[in-house]
Amino acid sequence: MQAAMHIQNREGAEPAVEPDRDWWRGAVIYQIYPRSFQDSDGDGIGDLRGILTRLPHIASLGADAIWISPFFRSPMADFGYDVSDYRDVEPMFGTLDDFDAVVAEAHRLGLKVMIDLVLSHTSDAHPWFRESRGSRDNPKSDWYVWADAKPDGTPPNNWLSIFGGSAWAWDARRQQYYMHNFLAEQPDLNFHNSEVQDALLDVTRFWLERGVDGFRLDTINFYFHSQGLEDNPALAPESRDYSTAPAVNPYNWQDHIYDKSRPENVAFLTRFRALLDEYPAAAAVGEVGDAQRGLQIVADYTAGSDRVHMCYSFDFLSPDKISAERVRTVLEEFDRVASDGWSCWAFSNHDVMRHASRWAASEWDRTAYLKVISALLMSLRGSVCIYQGEELGLPEADLAFEDLRDPYGIRFWPEFKGRDGCRTPMVWDSHQPNAGFSPARPWLPVPAEHLTMAVNTQADDDNSLLEHYRRMLAFRAAHPALIKGSITFNDAQGDVVVFTRRHGNEQILCAFNLGGNDAALELGDGVSPVSIPGHGFSGTSAGGTIKLGAYGAWFGRIA
Repeated sequence: MQAAMHIQNREGAEPAVEPDRDWWRGAVIYQIYPRSFQDSDGDGIGDLRGILTRLPHIASLGADAIWISPFFRSPMADFGYDVSDYRDVEPMFGTLDDFDAVVAEAHRLGLKVMIDLVLSHTSDAHPWFRESRGSRDNPKSDWYVWADAKPDGTPPNNWLSIFGGSAWAWDARRQQYYMHNFLAEQPDLNFHNSEVQDALLDVTRFWLERGVDGFRLDTINFYFHSQGLEDNPALAPESRDYSTAPAVNPYNWQDHIYDKSRPENVAFLTRFRALLDEYPAAAAVGEVGDAQRGLQIVADYTAGSDRVHMCYSFDFLSPDKISAERVRTVLEEFDRVASDGWSCWAFSNHDVMRHASRWAASEWDRTAYLKVISALLMSLRGSVCIYQGEELGLPEADLAFEDLRDPYGIRFWPEFKGRDGCRTPMVWDSHQPNAGFSPARPWLPVPAEHLTMAVNTQADDDNSLLEHYRRMLAFRAAHPALIKGSITFNDAQGDVVVFTRRHGNEQILCAFNLGGNDAALELGDGVSPVSIPGHGFSGTSAGGTIKLGAYGAWFGRIA
């Protein structure tokens, strides 16, 4: 864990501990999807008390923080990302007291707590929306994005929903359309209304007062829309990118310049950061969903010290397989556009196919491949998100249609199976019913192939992926250059990626062979190997030459 600073109090007694305001920079954040982490009450759905019992697992990995996906009151049309009460816990997950207990235990274990704030939209069951839709002149009539129909009754413009179809839904009471970037049950808030901003900042303060250390901001670039409601232009087929939405979704056919990623957002993020800065060490990471402008938006939102602390885009969450060339291109482009910004890198999360299936399925040694790309992730400049089960190497679950719960997958089946495959329950104990997740039938099935990867099957096995993650997180924590240092890439060929991390007087050279064949590179003199006990990588150095076995890695200290 990153150390806090000590300050001397006025009486000269024991020094007080000042929170490290910079803890987030280079932190490893473990994402918890509450429905699927641990069930404590036997209803087949994970909950806050379940999270409480499993926090030691996360602490044992060496993570710095947890990110808990939404647990607020919700009709669950989008499994918590449709919030009906920002200040209370959905009963299936527990109570506010349960949440307080999670925070207290996490802090006792040295873990920061970040929660998922869904600010761009609410549930249509939220009291704000119920009032807003009641008339065109009530106090909250302008809290959501309303627009008249065209003369022929069709929606105001061509904007599309990520979940398919028009981004506009007709409301019979107001005789107007309302905007929804996602499900029709998720109406978009109108951030052009300062009262909306104030209300959302009050929500943020509510959770800061309960002791949270920060936030993951859902769809951070979706807050504002163009008030002119202009049609989005078409996007040429060769320019389409499928990282934000699957290829079967015509959402990718537009250049989304009017319905999201608007310049007005920066001013709100400045207000948001000012609120966080009132607290000892609060931090935020934003999700940027924009295939065309992702890294530039990350740069805009993290520049200086008055916006959000860090963001992540979908560069390594897209279907495109990671490669040595792509790693260098993405990192160098980020450094070019955001030299004073900060990114948070992830390979998997609750919205995309697990990278153990996206990338590793075609490799001849799946475990060795997952080890080397995880070592790469832990060595990149930026912070890191690990999605639950990633440390076990869980592949995407192949579910039958009748088992699906995700409206996204149900709509586009079978060409796109949705997000349920990455949301199946965490596997803890291969000897217990449902791998120790719940004694009852889980909300999503536990795949049989996951049982052999359960925590109990990998713990204390030096060759397992789980123990490899523990070693890599410990190695990262021991070297400031890997946490907060700069990054400079070395020339390399083929599947090999090489870079140097520098911080203060420490310089660590990192070399990775992402391919299944042996490789070698010349580095010259002045580099001595750095040991990671038991890491199991096939990499050696002699006379300035590094030999990397298939899926091998090598770390060296530059004199």
